[in-house]
Amino acid sequence: MIRSMKRVQQKLERIKAHPVTQKTMEQLKPKKTFWSLISVALFFIVPEVVALIWGTDIKAYTQSHLSQPLPLEDTYRYKAIEMLFTDPSYFNLLFGIGLLVWAFF
Repeated sequence: MIRSMKRVQQKLERIKAHPVTQKTMEQLKPKKTFWSLISVALFFIVPEVVALIWGTDIKAYTQSHLSQPLPLEDTYRYKAIEMLFTDPSYFNLLFGIGLLVWAFF
């Protein structure tokens, strides 16, 4: 068992030291651009911050509209707003912060 673990570790070290693997890992890292910063912030961080700060107000707003009879598309729109902004996802927030750290540091 210990020998097989050592073999696996040696194989992983060889893979890690191989130039093709290093080049591939370098290509996977995102480029540091204004658009990458904005996209990570808008898709991962901003909705969660909005949900943390104004989640209860948004839920009350959507529930007041959903209590009335609405066309089907408006019902779906208010339910989507409620799902997106009322319950903050700490995973998405941490994932977005992790992406910013990975991309820019």
